[in-house]
Amino acid sequence: MAKGYWIAHITVNDAEAYQAYRNVVHGILSAHGGRFIVRAGAQAVMEGVVRPRTVVIEFPSLQAAQGCYDSPEYQAAKALRRKASDGDFSIIEGWDG
Repeated sequence: MAKGYWIAHITVNDAEAYQAYRNVVHGILSAHGGRFIVRAGAQAVMEGVVRPRTVVIEFPSLQAAQGCYDSPEYQAAKALRRKASDGDFSIIEGWDG
């Protein structure tokens, strides 16, 4: 079964408020089998335009990734994120070739 991924490109507008999101999101992700693959490390944009913060989270399946996003716990956390940042977010099925 192919893994599922959250891929987000974020611009943090209020670092203090964003920290409230960071404080709760790890536990929510872990409960759904999610783990950070990329968490806002150094990046070099080679083509196009990308927001300053890129995050990739791996889940055991596309269904787990979607289930985490739809969970009441994440929906509450998402409200914190949206107050503190702007972003582009997608859930993508991995390739298990």
